Amino acid sequence: MSRATMLKPSDGLAGVEDFVVNRVWEAQANPCPPIIVGIGIGGTIERAALLAKKSLLRPIVEESGDAELAEVEKNLRKKINDLGIGPAGLGGRITALAVHILMESCHIASLPVAVNINCHSHHHREIIF
Repeated sequence: MSRATMLKPSDGLAGVEDFVVNRVWEAQANPCPPIIVGIGIGGTIERAALLAKKSLLRPIVEESGDAELAEVEKNLRKKINDLGIGPAGLGGRITALAVHILMESCHIASLPVAVNINCHSHHHREIIF
């Protein structure tokens, strides 16, 4: 359910949000909603993919340490939940439990973005040895 793309820098935040929301819409119930959406922005396309995967490891209830990114995460979660996919794709108001973003700088002529979608079960249990 992952996808990566190279946007134009002029696409900006609106382009990133459109890409993420469209990816979730295309995925529908395939990733076993409710989902966690990991987003990587910046670096190279390979680095963006790694950031997206790494962002999934943050606890669901933990906000981004960056206030602006925290606001973007909140807005994206609302847009994704407004799609109405719902748990198991049966419709409803909760499609995404969390949206996490990691971002780093990149070349001025590029805007790499990657989305990694995981099902809720990867954060469902914790085992301590």
